[in-house]
Amino acid sequence: MELVIWDLKKFCIFIIMPNKLQTIYACSNCGAQFPKWSGRCLECGGWGSLEMQTVDQKSAAKAITVSPAEIIDLSKISRLTSQAARLSTGLGEIDRVLGGGLMPGSLILLGGEPGIGKSTLVAQIAAKLNTEVIYVSGEESAGQIKDRFDRLKIKTDKIKFLSETNVEKILAALKQEQPTLTIIDSIQTVYSAAVPSEAGSLNQIRASAVNFLEIAKKNNLPIILIGHITKDGLLAGPKSLEHIVDTVIYLASEKTHGYRILRTTKNRFGSINEIGIFEMTSSGFKEIANPSAVFIEAGQNFTGSVISCVMEGTRPFLIEVQALVTKTVFGYPQRKASGFDLNRLSVLIAVLTKRAGLNLNNQDVILNVAGGLRISDPNLDLAVCLAIASSRLNQIVENKIVVLGEVGLGGEVRPVAKLEQKISEAERLDFTQAIIPAGEYNSKKIKLIKIKNIKEMVKFITSATLT
Repeated sequence: MELVIWDLKKFCIFIIMPNKLQTIYACSNCGAQFPKWSGRCLECGGWGSLEMQTVDQKSAAKAITVSPAEIIDLSKISRLTSQAARLSTGLGEIDRVLGGGLMPGSLILLGGEPGIGKSTLVAQIAAKLNTEVIYVSGEESAGQIKDRFDRLKIKTDKIKFLSETNVEKILAALKQEQPTLTIIDSIQTVYSAAVPSEAGSLNQIRASAVNFLEIAKKNNLPIILIGHITKDGLLAGPKSLEHIVDTVIYLASEKTHGYRILRTTKNRFGSINEIGIFEMTSSGFKEIANPSAVFIEAGQNFTGSVISCVMEGTRPFLIEVQALVTKTVFGYPQRKASGFDLNRLSVLIAVLTKRAGLNLNNQDVILNVAGGLRISDPNLDLAVCLAIASSRLNQIVENKIVVLGEVGLGGEVRPVAKLEQKISEAERLDFTQAIIPAGEYNSKKIKLIKIKNIKEMVKFITSATLT
């Protein structure tokens, strides 16, 4: 901007031109710019990374001529049907989590703790596809990858290995080969030459993910990125990385039995409620086709143990709820919960005390969902109440009874979603009785005990109906 000064005595005009050169400080790690120097970059947190630079504002302000973007007529684009477009991985549990298989052109982020089995899982996917797959690794050599494939008894005829960490070279290879699937192990080890920072930094991870997303969309190639997680259980790198990719899945360990659970937290092409359950063996992952048999123990019959059924996506499976009620020894009564919301447990204890007359004011209540699962389904309310009442009254609930229902603050038992599917799952596993909310439900194979409130539940506890 020009500054004009009028001299009224001499009737002259002085035009003062601003200085076009400006000194700034730029971070060598992330490229952030600041008007003043400081010891630490406020964007990436790097120490001593700010360097002085002189910028010519006049040259930077020049207009750039660009060609208009291509406009696509959607009416001329054929629709991709979910079944015809997807590529099956050959593993039913993975296909379930992904929403039916790999969607062409999708960018998938697979996260998990070190040693959880991420590389083993993608290796089995590559083997099951039986088509050309490119495995890119910046952490292991070709010999190490080959040793893993031999241990898992995977044929490597159609699997090609690329030992490269430069994104531009990887993209050039993918354009040339056009593989069915590309695996990047891991996103923290690759870097782009266009970003002046080290591999694994925030800007490098973001830039690399954007480059992979672009080639995936343009060439209709599915790409799986393996990402490490931090001590907090979150993916290392910027949170925006999860916004860039199409699907985010986590591989976690179920500590009680040692199973692996594959869970989706984001999926643009399917549900995020599905889970896949695997068992780690010497020959790789083995699918668990019947998860209900995993999370309930056959033959267990003790006070405080109740069987219920929950839905994870479209899959119903049975779980065991365990409660332990003991007299408080000192101070306030304790409330502990594992796998269940502690605040919800406090609400249910208050309802039992007020509406059912079950005195828990001087009792410690400890609740556990067997199998290490975390359940937020309100369908579990009635099973939790029954387990607490069973332990408090020292009455056993037979392990062939499944309990389904939500409990309100008035003590009423409310209907739950997909009740018919849950009852069918109990029938398939030879359960004899089901305690459910009152309603028009019928079953020919299982006896239905319909209750309206938790007072009726306590009456059943003390009768011979449940023993």
